[in-house]
Formats: sequence, C-alpha cells, structure tokens
Amino acid sequence: MSLVRTREAFEREEALRLAPFAVRSAESRGRLLPEEPHPYRTDFQRDRDRIVHSRAFRRLEYKTQVFVYHEGDHYRNRLTHTLEGAQITRTIARALRLNEELAEAVVLAHDLGHTPFGHAGERVLDDLMQGAGGFDHNRQSLRVVDLLEDRYPRFRGLNLCYETREGILKHGCDWEHPLPVPETTPQPCLEAQVADVADEIAYTNHDLDDGLRSGLLRRQELDELALWRETREEVERRIGPTRERVLIAQVIVALINRLVTDLVEASAARLEAAGIATPDAVRQTPERLVAFTPAIEKLARELKGYLGREFYQHPRVLQVSARAERVLGDLFAAYRRDPGLLPSHVRERAAQDGELRALADYVAGMTDRFAIEEHARLGGLRGRA
Repeated sequence: MSLVRTREAFEREEALRLAPFAVRSAESRGRLLPEEPHPYRTDFQRDRDRIVHSRAFRRLEYKTQVFVYHEGDHYRNRLTHTLEGAQITRTIARALRLNEELAEAVVLAHDLGHTPFGHAGERVLDDLMQGAGGFDHNRQSLRVVDLLEDRYPRFRGLNLCYETREGILKHGCDWEHPLPVPETTPQPCLEAQVADVADEIAYTNHDLDDGLRSGLLRRQELDELALWRETREEVERRIGPTRERVLIAQVIVALINRLVTDLVEASAARLEAAGIATPDAVRQTPERLVAFTPAIEKLARELKGYLGREFYQHPRVLQVSARAERVLGDLFAAYRRDPGLLPSHVRERAAQDGELRALADYVAGMTDRFAIEEHARLGGLRGRA
C-alpha cells in the first residue's frame, strides 16, 4: 500500500467528510484555462498555494491595516491580518464541515488588491478613477489574481478556480472585466460566506488589541460596551487577578471564541432549518446562511461602531491618512504628467488595459514603504508619510 495520498484519495475523503452543502474539489466549475490536475493536491489546495506564493501576497507585509509600518513592530499589517483571518476561517469551515482549503484560499486572497495606506489609499484611488471605472479593493483583488500576477507562460494571472474567484468578488461584478466572471447570484458559496465573516471577526478583535496597545483606546470606555464588559468579567472570574497585558490578551481570545462559537451554532441551525442540500441551493438563498444570532449581531455591531468612532476616526489615525492621501495623489499626478517615470511593464500594460487602469494597478500594488520612498524620490521630499 502506497504511503502517498493522491488527489483522488483526498477527493474521496471530501465526499465522505464534507456536508452536502459544501463545495467539493472534484465538482469545481473549473479554471478559465483548463489545466492538468495535480497528482496529490486538490484544485483548491493549488489555489491556496498559488496565492501564498504570489508577489501580491508578500507585499501585504508592508501594507497598512490601521498603522503605517514604521509606527511600531507589533501592530498588525495586511499580511498578519490575513493570516489571523485564515486561522479563524479554517476553524469555522471545519466545524461546519465545509471545504477548508477553498475557504482559506478565499480569505488569503481577499486583500491582495488593497492599496497602500489601507482604506485611505482606496478612497484616493477611487476619487482619481472617477469617470474611468472607479476603484474598489475587491475588484482589484480579482484583477490581481486574473491579470496582474505574472508567473505562468500560458496565461496572465493565477488562473484560479471559479469558486475561489466567486469568493474574492464578494458582491458580484457590475463593472467591466477583461475575463469572464462568476455569475451574480443572491449569495456566494458557504465557504466564501465564512471567509467574509471571519475577516470581520479578525479585524474587529485585532484592531481592539492594537488600539489598546497604542493608547488610542481606553479600557474604561470599552467597559461601557456589553460584549467587551461581559467577556472581560467572564475572563476575570476564570483566571483571577493577573497583569493588564495578559488580561487584555485573554479577553481578545475569549471574544474571538465567543463570536466564532455563536456563528458556528447559529449557522448550523440556519442550514438545518432551511434544508439546504447543495452548493447551488446556497447560492439561490435570499439571505446569508453564515451569520450570528440577532443578539450577538447587535452586540458586535455596537463594538464595531465604537471602533469606527474612537479608533478609525481618531485624530492620530486621520492625520496619517491625510498624509497618505497626499502621497498617493502626488504619485498619480506625477505619473500622468510623465508616463516615462513608470516601469516599462506598466507602460506595456497601458496599451492593453488603458492608461488610467494600468496606472491604478501600479499604484495600488505599492507597499507603504515603496510609495513613501518613491514620493520622496520624485518630489525631492524628506521624512515619512
């Protein structure tokens, strides 16, 4: 008996282990360009691996989550956010008997199209691209995996499976894209729904952690929020007196566990009640099947509202965002005035994709660090964004 587990063996295991509403690798709708199957990796495993080995994935290390990279070594960046989201995604997908590799591939790819400087950069590019199709990071993530990665001789992009691309799109496609896109349905597959909520759980909790670490958030104010207060009280009863740093870490752990547990149990009950039996039935369901109970949804929304007011709109964060907006605006204007400043591969793409779209692709792909250094080089500026 061979010790090697083949792709066919994995696919047989999926048929036995996964729930009827999960997407099976062997039943994928395939890639834009057909490829020979791998001897011991499923199609979704290959998608995950292609994403992790992409240049865009490596660049996430120097892209802002909330704090620009030079503000501290311990704050999350886009890469660490993505990895935390992937771990939560796998836990939820496994508990619901979904395809873990597909869910993980979706969440690992979901921020590949994010600009430098987080949502501030996205706002700038969207404004600059008005009249030319606008800019959205979900759309850009699809452009990255379909067009911008350059690793294979027969095609542009990564040639990912239909279901992975479906999950990256999130809300369907109402804009021009050079390649066929997944159909717009009321909902995406369950694996994509899991990745979406896991992303939210990840950033809510690690932004709380970073906000407290930075001093921009205060624990006394968080105690006014029921979800935080109840979780903190439960942790203190369980572990007793401890150091402040340890207490905060344990509250964050307990918050994630509480949200994930509620999500898994509520989603399982919703799926059972709906009698969903196939992935296509999931896609035609009017409302999301992967969701919190109404009570936890209300508490989580209150916590997110607090973060929006007190953290994302904090004067220190807004000050950095304003400088970031200036950097990207200046770079975009400089490249438009003199396309000769752009690398040759970007100028070549302009002939295919249009000047403004190729320019947006290039600027969106920059890391914070590269954008700051390029801004200084082109403008003779000193200092940091």
